[in-house]
Parts: sequence; C-alpha cells; structure tokens
Amino acid sequence: MSQKEQFYYDNEIVRKFALASIVFGFIGMLVGLWIALELIFPSLNLNLPFTTFGRIRPLHTNAVIFAFVGNAIFAGVYYSIQRLLKTRLFSDVLSNIHFWGWQLIILAAAITLPLGITSSYEYAELEWPIDIAIAVIWVIFGINMIGTMIKRREAHLYVAIWFYIATWVTVTLLHVVNNLEVPYSWIKSYPLFAGVQAALVQWWYGHNAVAFFLTTPYLGLMYYFLPKAANRPVYSYRLSIIHFWSLIFLYIWAGPHHLLYSTLPDWAQSLGTVFSLMLIAPSWGGMLNGLLTLRGAWDRVANDPILKFMVVAVTAYGMSTFEGPMLSIKSINAISHFTDWTIAHVHIGTLGWNGFLTFGVFYWMLPRIFGTKLHSVKLANTHFWIGTLGILFYSIPLYWAAWTQNLMWEQFTPDGRLTHSEFIQTVTQILPMYRMRAIGATLYFTGLLIFMYNIFVTMKNGKIVKNELAEAAPRDNKKSYTGETAHRLLERKPIRFTVWALVAVAIGGMIEIIPMLFVDNEVPKNLSVEPYTPLELTGRDIFIREGCVGCHSQMIRPFRSEVERYDPDNKEYSKSWEYIYDRPFLWGSKRTGPDLHREGLKTTGTESWHFGHMYDPRSMIGQSIMPAYPWLYTKTIDESTLKHKINVLRMLGTPYPEGYEDIASEDLHAQAKQVVAALKSQLDEKDFPAEVDINNLENLEIIALIAYLKDLGTDIIPKDKK
Repeated sequence: MSQKEQFYYDNEIVRKFALASIVFGFIGMLVGLWIALELIFPSLNLNLPFTTFGRIRPLHTNAVIFAFVGNAIFAGVYYSIQRLLKTRLFSDVLSNIHFWGWQLIILAAAITLPLGITSSYEYAELEWPIDIAIAVIWVIFGINMIGTMIKRREAHLYVAIWFYIATWVTVTLLHVVNNLEVPYSWIKSYPLFAGVQAALVQWWYGHNAVAFFLTTPYLGLMYYFLPKAANRPVYSYRLSIIHFWSLIFLYIWAGPHHLLYSTLPDWAQSLGTVFSLMLIAPSWGGMLNGLLTLRGAWDRVANDPILKFMVVAVTAYGMSTFEGPMLSIKSINAISHFTDWTIAHVHIGTLGWNGFLTFGVFYWMLPRIFGTKLHSVKLANTHFWIGTLGILFYSIPLYWAAWTQNLMWEQFTPDGRLTHSEFIQTVTQILPMYRMRAIGATLYFTGLLIFMYNIFVTMKNGKIVKNELAEAAPRDNKKSYTGETAHRLLERKPIRFTVWALVAVAIGGMIEIIPMLFVDNEVPKNLSVEPYTPLELTGRDIFIREGCVGCHSQMIRPFRSEVERYDPDNKEYSKSWEYIYDRPFLWGSKRTGPDLHREGLKTTGTESWHFGHMYDPRSMIGQSIMPAYPWLYTKTIDESTLKHKINVLRMLGTPYPEGYEDIASEDLHAQAKQVVAALKSQLDEKDFPAEVDINNLENLEIIALIAYLKDLGTDIIPKDKK
C-alpha cells in the first residue's frame, strides 16, 4: 500500500465565497422585495431615475442569479472538489483572482444597471466591458477547476464533478456567442444579431443560463452535499450517468419554447417543444436519485432542518422541471406567456431549488470549516417553515393572477367585442394577488435574516480552519483498470470528459442556430421596412435605458384577442421582417402594461398623450402602476455617440447611406421640430410642466422617446401610403 501524503484543503476561499453569497443574497432579495412593493405602491419608484422598476428589476435578477447563487456555486464547488479529488485547489492565486474578479464584476453590475447601462437581454443585461471581464474570470475558474482535476489523488471523477464540468463548458459557450457585439462607445454596444435571429440566440442563452448556471452546478452540489448530510450513498450510480448525459444533451435544444407563437419559424418552435417535453425524464431521474438517496433516513428528515431544506429544494427542482416542459406545450403556453405564470415558475426554481439548497449547504458546510456546531437548530427550523410559507404565499397568488390575466385578455362579448378593452382593467384586477406576493416575499426575506443571524453567530462561536490538514494516498498511474465500463474509464480522463461534454451541448445549439443565421429565407424581407431615423434610434435607446421592455412586450401573437386589442384597424399580428433592424430585439417576456408593437398606428394627437403619460402616468390613467419619468423633461438628448451608432449599425447591415453619419444630427433636429410642432398644436402653454423649457423642447429626451413610440408598427404600411 502506498504511503499517504499530507496536504491542506483551502477553506479560506470557501469562506470568502460563502460570505459574499450571503451578503449579496441580502441585497438582491431586498431589491426584489422593493420592486414587488413598487407594483403595489408606485410612489416607491421615488420619481428618481435610479430607483424605477425598469432599472432595478435587472439589478435584482443579476444580484440573485450571479451574486447570491453564483458565489454559492463557487463556495460549494471549491469545498467539494478538493475533498472529492483529495487535493488542494490548483492555485491559491487563481482562487483569489477568481474571487475578487467576480466581486468587482458584481460591483460593476450594481453601478451600471441603475444607471440604465444595459443591453436589455434577459439574464445578459451587462454591457461589453463587463462581458469581457466575465469571460476572463470564468476562464480562470475553469483553469483552476480542471487543473485541480489533473493534480488529483482520486482516480475517478465523482458524479458531482461531471456537472461542474458541464457547467463550465456550456456557460463559456453561451456567454461568448450571446454577447457577440460591436461597441459604439466605451460602455455601449449593438449586438451582432438582429430581430428573430437575436431572439433565438438570446433564448438559447437565456433558457440555458437557467439550465447550466442555476441547475447543473446545483445538481452537482446536490450529489455531494445531500449524501453527506444524510450520511447515505447516492441511490444509483447508473441513474446518475443517464441523468447527466441525457440532461446536458437535451437541455440545450429547449430555448425556443420561450418563443412559441412568435415570429420564430415553426420548425424551431417545434424543436423547442419536443426537446422540452423529453427533458422531463432526465430531470425527474435526477430528482428521484436525490430523494431516494434518503431511503432509510426519512425519520431524520423530520428532525434535521438541513435535510428538510434539501428535500424541499429537490422537490422544487422536480416541480419546476415538470412545469417547464408543460409550459412548452403550445396550448398551455398560449395561456401562460406574458402573464405572471412565468414569474411564479421562475421563483419556484430560484426560491425553492436554488435558495433552499444554498441554505441547506451553508448550514451543513460552514460550521465544519469553522470547527463548531450550528448555533441554533431551532432557528434553522424556524427559518425553514417561514421560508416555505414565503414560497407558497409568493407563488400561488401569481398563478391565480396569471389565469385572471389570460381570461380577461381573451374574453369577448356576445357581439364580438373585447370585454375588457382597456388593459388597465386587468392590472387593477390582479393587484390583490400582488399584495399577497409581497407578503410572501417579506416572509422569505425574514427567513433570510434568521439564516444570516444563525450563520454569523455560528462563525463567531468558532474559528475558521483556513488550511485544513488532510491525507490521502497518491494516485497510482500504473494501476490497470481493465474490465471497467467505458464510462468508468472516461471518468479518469478529465480533459477527454470535458471535450465530450462540449460535444454533447454544442450539437443542439448548432442545429438550431446555424440555419437561422445563414439561410436567408428564414427571415423574409419587406421593402416597407425602413431603418430607424436618428431621433427614433435615440428614443429607442432611451426606451432600453429605462427598462421599459420589462413591462411592455413588442410581439403581437397570431391570436384573435391580440390583433383585436393591439391592431383593431389592420388586424395584423407581428411578422419577422418587421424586426430586421432591431438591435437589440425587444419582444419582452411579461406584460405588466400593454403590448406596444402597433403603438405608432394609433390616431393623431398621441404626441400629447405620450407627453403627459410619461410625466405623470396617473394623470392619464388613474389606476396606473407605471413609474413617472420626470427627468426626460429636463435632460437633453446626447448626440455625442450618434455618428458612431450610425457607423456601427451600417457595418452590421442597416442600410444607412455612406456619409449619412455626417448629416444624422441635422435629421434628428428636423424630425424633433416636427414632433414639437405637433405637440404644441395639441397643448396650451399652461399645460406644460413648470420645469420644462418650452423653447428647448426639441432637444429634450422625451421628444426622442415620443418619436420612437410613434414609429412602432408603421412598417406594415406600404411606403406609398405612409
């Protein structure tokens, strides 16, 4: 027998990531609670640009996903991988660069998103300099992880590590492809893809960011920490193999189910539906593998809050991964999409699966690296029950709200008219559900505070074992492994394993995306489509900055109720060719307000309506829950990057003529004067807010935003009739 070698596990880096996860979890969930309250009490938007729902909603999602969950992933991976591989991490220097680099990225996100510096792509809102930083730090994480595998003492890679490998490989691929963009300033860019192609690439990324950042690494944590907490072996090694390979192969195809009934070609929508339905099998295989690991230990679950958290987490994973495929069935998606069902579905996963598994892992792991016991099992149990009630009070009202929304949107009177023709009627009807959701969020946040107190007192009672002594026999590279299965042999080859994981996830992406990018017929052109004018382009960028797409979609589905509501004159649903110059695309995922894709076709006189509505929404619609945007009435249009915008968009295929950038500013002001003239013809001087300089109207941001809104949907009108 080989003599054992002594070495030290690095617990300090685990502590750093765990503390960062807890602190950012507090911040991210506090912001989430705040935006939930903003939907009930619009005054909480504070009439400030940095606190409106549209700007801080992506701050909430990014803080929870990449700061709370992301740091928890790194803490759990670095703790478990050292013990599974019987070695210290590959490089302490890389570990610390990874930690501080990731925190600086989070800080950059916390600064830029409230400032309105956003790409608007869901779960990928950060702009190009931060995207580059993410790629660099993610590669450093991968080098550190794979380097640790290479220097391991354990011959085989345990199942948890398979999921860590798949996470790193796939997130790398997703991040790079989805963030191909061309900068036009040091903080802003336009994406390489436009319109329907951009939508496919974004939701290939968006769905699989959920799959490979919020799911696969947590499955790895489940496979390590659940057996440890239960002191039981994983139920089935064979099921683990089936679960892993089928999951990562099938998951990558499912993104198009976010775009059902959109202008995405039917073949791509069908692929998304088929593979989403097939995902039930591996997802539930993983859930059952986790729950059946507890066989013979269920009596402990009743008394052990750590196991309670883990059981509910795995159950929430099972619920979410059943509901997701169900939502990819077109008849169900027609009900759920654009409603609060999507919000409920996402939060079952984040609050139940990610949140509860994080709590369970930290309750188990942190006392061990601090050489002490958990301060209070009773407080942990209290946290569990308050958190569970929080999830129920959060999600159930939103399912109720979703059905209410859909039924009201689609209801017709006997004579064929929309019963609820005013969108605000559906908003006011679901406000009681929003209040209940806020109660649920408060309960969950209260549980978080209990967790933080319990953990911080636990750490205070102990002392961090920064370098934990361990010993293990060196790996015998000469040992024969004949007679092993092919998979067992693959588990001894981390680089080969990584390559095969890349192949498994790349196949689906290539088959879906490549035809959309290179087959011209997928996006038919129409000669009536014109590029945005400089003023409209500026207004569109303001629309993006303010996060308006978070509440207003720009996609009219081919439903009678939608064309009747949003385009009663033409009865036209959205077409793919209408978006060919849209960078980024703005189809949206949720309608808290009405769809805007035909806003420009409304009757004359709408300039004054938009002017009043953006300044004080409740002066135009008494029960509106929309924020006010008073800064648009004093802030002047920024033309400093206009030339660069035109140049970049021309390079990307927008048909601006050569040299147009030199006269773009003149065109901007000429159109602004037209909007101002229309506005002054509709309003008396006394109707303008006191802080508005009437003599400087054409230079104000509100004029650019009105010009953009007035253009929406007008491409369906032939050129000779415009």
